[in-house]
Amino acid sequence: MNDPILIARTGDIVVWTLNSPEARNPISDADTISALEDAVAAANRDHSVRAAILTGAGAAFSSGGNVKHMRARTGMFGGAPARLRQEYRHGIQRIPKALYHCEVPTIAAVNGPAIGAGFDLALLCDMRIAATTAVFAESFVKVGLVPGDGGAWLLPRAIGMARACVMAFTGEPIDAVTALDWGLVSQVVEPSALSDAAHRLAARVCANPPQALRMTKRLLREGAHQSLESLLELSAAMQAVAHHTEDHHEAVSAMLDRRPPRFAGR
Repeated sequence: MNDPILIARTGDIVVWTLNSPEARNPISDADTISALEDAVAAANRDHSVRAAILTGAGAAFSSGGNVKHMRARTGMFGGAPARLRQEYRHGIQRIPKALYHCEVPTIAAVNGPAIGAGFDLALLCDMRIAATTAVFAESFVKVGLVPGDGGAWLLPRAIGMARACVMAFTGEPIDAVTALDWGLVSQVVEPSALSDAAHRLAARVCANPPQALRMTKRLLREGAHQSLESLLELSAAMQAVAHHTEDHHEAVSAMLDRRPPRFAGR
């Protein structure tokens, strides 16, 4: 049996690869949910990690929910309504909660179809790069379901309400070029160039002080639901901490000395 998530490390960057290519990388199985949750928790604890890349093995990024299990009404898709509600709450919904609270910047390297919950998984990442072979679909209505893992919250924030409604109400896919035009992804590359493009973006992120990166991400998250006044208070508190880091002093010195900075994460 394959490990549900392959984890590889290149310097400051960790790569998480969904590893069920024969099934197009569904994410509704308990082992995959736990593996993603554990991978995020490990990155949060390890302050030598400065960025994470999420991608899929094989031809697909992720097919989302396991449709065969839906038809058989097994696993998280079986039982009475009360049980199904708990299966979602304590099952697949652990993924958006984990990734939303991932402390390091995340990049989805979308190598192929990102469908349903698989599309929402890409939306949970801070940045997205797509291969020309990628397609994106908020396709829950096509199987008579609603976005059950946060898509109704994530999608309008990524592309605006009007376009989110088109995707959610039709369930129809968009290609990588359309995704770029809509601002869903920042770059489209050939499949063979996807990994390098994701690593180059991650390296640009990792060039900055890691503590400042983590605090900046937290402020962006909090800014989505806090008032300006509340966010300013939080920003002032974090800024006071940032001023006392060694990396802040190193950044200022390197800028004035006109040399590359050397950040230690302290």
